[in-house]
Amino acid sequence: MKVLLISASPHKEKSSTYLLAKEASRGLEEEGVACEVLHLDDFEIFFCKHCEACHKRVLRCSIKDGVQLLLEKMLSADGILFASPNYINQVTGSMKTLFDRSAHFIHCKRLLGKYVAGVVTSGSGQNKEVLDYIKFYAHTCGAQYSGGISAFQQFGQDKIEEAYALGKKFAADIKEKKAYPQQMEIIEQGKLHFARIIRLRKDDWQEEYNYWLEKGWL
Repeated sequence: MKVLLISASPHKEKSSTYLLAKEASRGLEEEGVACEVLHLDDFEIFFCKHCEACHKRVLRCSIKDGVQLLLEKMLSADGILFASPNYINQVTGSMKTLFDRSAHFIHCKRLLGKYVAGVVTSGSGQNKEVLDYIKFYAHTCGAQYSGGISAFQQFGQDKIEEAYALGKKFAADIKEKKAYPQQMEIIEQGKLHFARIIRLRKDDWQEEYNYWLEKGWL
């Protein structure tokens, strides 16, 4: 089992966000779940052009940058831990752009069966909206949300322990394949919404349409 820790701070290992996320990864690894760390600042990431290439041909993109590798790693992981500083009540631009570039994941619920958790830090400590957004992204892609933690940039031992506990819970959810009924209902409603769209655009988005057929969702 493997979790992918995607950190969006430009300060990478020196950031408060990463240091808190590292405590969550410690909890994961103590439960036997490997944790691979990727810093978005190490990747070239360009804005989505909404060309629909990834819908016409699954996981194909007209933009040649580091996003393809990131998406492939997300698909190969059992869980994803998104860690981001709070930038005006939102994830950083690099993380938002990664989300935008994963539109195919949303159309085809490519993270179904996977789990997501979030770590957010800020100077204000007002991070609920950012964690809620990470949870929303998880659901739109089909993943269940194991939980999140937020903190001031200068956090104490209590937050270290909370992050560690989150990692332990995250690992348990993955191992047990835990189902959260309310979350699964949200995910199923999302599938119903996109089933209508996929049918309407089947001639334009043939590979996504075929993916839905193969899954038996249409």
